[in-house]
Amino acid sequence: MDLSIRALGPEDRDPAVAVINVAARWYREFLPAEDLHDPEMTPEVWDAEAKRMTWFGAMASGTLVGVMGLEYVRDVALLRHAYVLPEWQRRGIGTRLREHLETQVRGVRRILVGTYASNHKARSLLENAGYRLVSDSAAVLRRYYAIPEDRLHSSVVYEKGIDPG
Repeated sequence: MDLSIRALGPEDRDPAVAVINVAARWYREFLPAEDLHDPEMTPEVWDAEAKRMTWFGAMASGTLVGVMGLEYVRDVALLRHAYVLPEWQRRGIGTRLREHLETQVRGVRRILVGTYASNHKARSLLENAGYRLVSDSAAVLRRYYAIPEDRLHSSVVYEKGIDPG
């Protein structure tokens, strides 16, 4: 598979938002209807997030198939908004995106990743990649994330220590 990863710019917004909204449909398998947001991401939210983070995209033969964001908050780096199109999942694309973003992290000692408590696929992947569940996810979410209260209560946070290179 010919896969490349690059930073995304404003010109990538519409295809990236489409990837997020298609990939987020999988949440229907484990979230109650009242916790679903449709669409998951709007162009306006993408633009607001782009002011705080760097978006990265996985490109397969020139087509955007996955996205993930890297944001610095206080003394940590956050990996955010990890989405891969359903037909491209189970090919290591999310892992390659995560690993790429981990190599981009500078000046902090911890990486945090939030996910839904009931998202067992993501949780398993994070644990296999050396992340560990934090002891008080709600406190960490309140300190480092700007997320709706309903998502705060249904989410957990994983962390990984790194060399602050």
